[in-house]
Amino acid sequence: MNDLSLIRNFSIIAHIDHGKSTLADRMLELTQTVEQRKMKEQLLDSMDLERERGITIKAHPVTMKYKAKDGKNYTFNLIDTPGHVDFSYEVSRSLQACEGAILVVDAAQGVEAQTVSNTHLAVDNGLEIIPVLNKIELPNANVDEVCQQIEDILAIEATDALLVSAKTGKGVAEVLEAVVQRFPPPRPAVDDATRALVFDSKYDAFRGVVVYMRLFSGALRAGDKIRLMGTGQDYEVKEVGVFTPDMVKRGELHEGAVGYVIANIKDASEIQIGDTITLARSPAPNPLPGFKEIHPMVFSGIYPVETSDYEKLAASMDKLRLNDAAFTYQAESSVALGFGFRCGFLGLLHMEIIQERLRREFDLDIIASYPNVVYKAVLRNGETLEVDNPLHLPDLTLIEHIEEPMILATIICPTDYLGEMMQLIMDRRGEITKTDSIDGHRVMLTSRMPLNEVLIDFYDKLKTISRGYASMDYEYYGYQASDLVKMDIMIHGEVVDAFSSIVHRSKAEFRGRQMCKSLLDVIPRQAFAVALQAAVNGKIIARETIRAYRKDVTAKCYGGDITRKRKLLERQKEGKKKLKKIGKVNIPQEAFIAVLKTNQQ
Repeated sequence: MNDLSLIRNFSIIAHIDHGKSTLADRMLELTQTVEQRKMKEQLLDSMDLERERGITIKAHPVTMKYKAKDGKNYTFNLIDTPGHVDFSYEVSRSLQACEGAILVVDAAQGVEAQTVSNTHLAVDNGLEIIPVLNKIELPNANVDEVCQQIEDILAIEATDALLVSAKTGKGVAEVLEAVVQRFPPPRPAVDDATRALVFDSKYDAFRGVVVYMRLFSGALRAGDKIRLMGTGQDYEVKEVGVFTPDMVKRGELHEGAVGYVIANIKDASEIQIGDTITLARSPAPNPLPGFKEIHPMVFSGIYPVETSDYEKLAASMDKLRLNDAAFTYQAESSVALGFGFRCGFLGLLHMEIIQERLRREFDLDIIASYPNVVYKAVLRNGETLEVDNPLHLPDLTLIEHIEEPMILATIICPTDYLGEMMQLIMDRRGEITKTDSIDGHRVMLTSRMPLNEVLIDFYDKLKTISRGYASMDYEYYGYQASDLVKMDIMIHGEVVDAFSSIVHRSKAEFRGRQMCKSLLDVIPRQAFAVALQAAVNGKIIARETIRAYRKDVTAKCYGGDITRKRKLLERQKEGKKKLKKIGKVNIPQEAFIAVLKTNQQ
């Protein structure tokens, strides 16, 4: 029989770069879960992208065995979570599979924006929290001040906070002991029915869908017939096991375990994150309380460069969707780019990571259109339309007003940069609602802002202004009516739908000029002059001209009668006129990327 009192399920949460993955490395070493020769930095960050960028993108489960000071052997199920704001849904899913959370705070940087939101997630899930101050080996570490911040901002008792240096390993043994002493074991089940919460999944080319789950009651073994309560579908279990951190097969998994299940689930769309697994022969009367459905905040079109890759792109997105519940997509077509997909993301980093994963993991060449948020168009007849693509915006005469999504942003920055930070927020049409002083040299600004304004490069500007010291977190804050217009970009008199965007009227002219300028640099010159124009409601607000090539048709004429040269030049002029009528401008892929990277001021 499985002794629940010897199991601890916990997560590590923190702001980005505060040392979660490094602390997890030291734990794996101390519990001898991974052999020393196989040890490498950020071991749980298995994705190439994670290792390159030095960030955690996916939550990673691992099972460790630990012999405590009381002489008993404990099983630790640890889930290392991401710290970036775009991946907070990964954190919330992981926390539902745990009873406790280790809150890592950088002893030099102190409490930052993502620390606050991740702590709130843990508190909302009713988790026991152990505060851990990391990087105490740094010369500028200030333990007393950071403890005070934890108490003031997070309302967590910090007198018994643990002091560690994940880099050197100092104090990590005390963290493992604290996990035994201070985290509760899994609660016993109310009945014998088998219930397992699906908190993640991935697609394996050889074995089909691998489901990551936490078993809350009952047991699972190979050969069992299971049922997914969300879809009502039945499957046969082929294999169960745990992560150490590689997948290791087990005979069976018991109540309280965190591991994986491989069944005959062939199609990625058959499994949903947050679903409950139960036994088909004696199903549980009610499912576990899954997850809130995540609504994408940012939309962008993704198209294959080669039209023949469309089917491959569709299959790749299906597999990515399985591994990433916040990613959504639906088919669409564009005049300029052909057939592709309208994709939804949680933020710009999320969008970048998905695009990069499609390129690397699935070897696809893709073009992405300009990112947009979901607007609401309130029509004169009282109807409300959700618009995630500027092309679907109805005629202006039918619209009463347009509403845009707002966010409530929390920005923590040094006092020295407060003036510039407030200016940045106001330039982006933000409204500062509250200013709190954290300590002598840092402030926390709370402001309401349009999501559209933080899409492109707000985070970069924030870091530039504060010399890298500011941090930001945001949450969705409903819709607000605004003076928005649709801006079209015309190339040689034709509207290129991939460049259309919805912008605030006050910024339309500036944005139009910027886009025309960036296109001027990347669209190759033609044999005729090409006009690049930005238009709002049919009115041209910005223009650039790509000058025509001029072939020297008179090069072979020397001396003699001038009329011969004139005749050649006239013929060239006629030819250019004709070309202009029938000439189509070929827009290279770089043009789409250039417009995407156009800096917003």
